[in-house]
Amino acid sequence: MNLSRLPPSPSSDLVHLLVVNPAGSRHQYDYCLDTELLVLKRVLDSSIRHPFDHGFVPNTKALNGGPLAAMVIAAEPLPTGCLIRARPIGLLELHEQSQCLSTLLCIPDADPRQDAIQSIRQIAPAQLEEIAEFFRTIRNLEGGSVLRQGWRDADAVPPLLKRCAAAAR
Repeated sequence: MNLSRLPPSPSSDLVHLLVVNPAGSRHQYDYCLDTELLVLKRVLDSSIRHPFDHGFVPNTKALNGGPLAAMVIAAEPLPTGCLIRARPIGLLELHEQSQCLSTLLCIPDADPRQDAIQSIRQIAPAQLEEIAEFFRTIRNLEGGSVLRQGWRDADAVPPLLKRCAAAAR
């Protein structure tokens, strides 16, 4: 799965998003750049499941050195390895020591039933908290700890995406 020629953003309001971990799954995969394969990293505890499809924006580089993480709210879980065009509606920032980890929250462009969703303000607060709690739990399992978190709306996405795309070049 060679992603090297795929632009991070096919248009000004969309990103390419490679699904790595499907919603509801306990499996946690990582994309290995060297082999271009998805590798099972671990199986999560039975009480922990991915709240939404989770993956990354190809050909970006976030502050943690990996690609820019992204989640997508889809009607049904998308398969691992599925590439979609998605509309970012905001992002979750987790601050851990001196590092800020950002994860985009997106809507699939191919689902016309979700065309009206343009902002995280349109997502139920309980869903946003479920996502934040998932990431806090994962960071704790990995030996880190989230010092603070925050949701930012869609207007925070373009500068982040531009910075992460430039860092990958």
